[in-house]
Amino acid sequence: MGSRSFIVVAALSAALMQAGMVAAQDQPANEAAANSAASPDVAIAQTAAKRGTVTHLPLPRFVSLKGSAGNARRGPSLSHRIDWVFRHNGMPLRVTAEFGHWRRVEDRDGAGGWVHYALLSGVRTVIVQDDMTELKARPDPEALTNALAEAGAIARLGECSRDWCEISAAGEKGWVPKTAIWGVDPDEVRD
Repeated sequence: MGSRSFIVVAALSAALMQAGMVAAQDQPANEAAANSAASPDVAIAQTAAKRGTVTHLPLPRFVSLKGSAGNARRGPSLSHRIDWVFRHNGMPLRVTAEFGHWRRVEDRDGAGGWVHYALLSGVRTVIVQDDMTELKARPDPEALTNALAEAGAIARLGECSRDWCEISAAGEKGWVPKTAIWGVDPDEVRD
């Protein structure tokens, strides 16, 4: 293999990814299906010019889970029942609404609910969607591969060009096509 280093970055298997978000026991099945049926593209198109009423930040926007667990509630208060429990530190989430200290969030499958803002971080992370995604030395399909990432790996988001993003996890860093990750908008550019 020469000087090329192939290291599988820290990842979650498909089973572990399912454990990352556990459905509450009392959620009706038809409501869970309705939560996951909404198309993220439709939600983005409907809220493209919106800003949050509390933070005045763009909606939708991406954040990450600050701790190792976060309850997603049916409504924006502690009196609302818990629909989901997110269980992985750094999990990327999309904020779709704001109300006081609460943020309506969804994961890559569209499932979620209202989470207290203290459980969220502005640190940008992504989930690798394709198994054995190559982390390239530069944003070019012909570039050398620095590392491989399994599907479900959560990585920190760095720079993004029109088609590529730089990500890092487990001491490895590289460029991946935007289509291989979730947690960044298709037209987003980051320096």
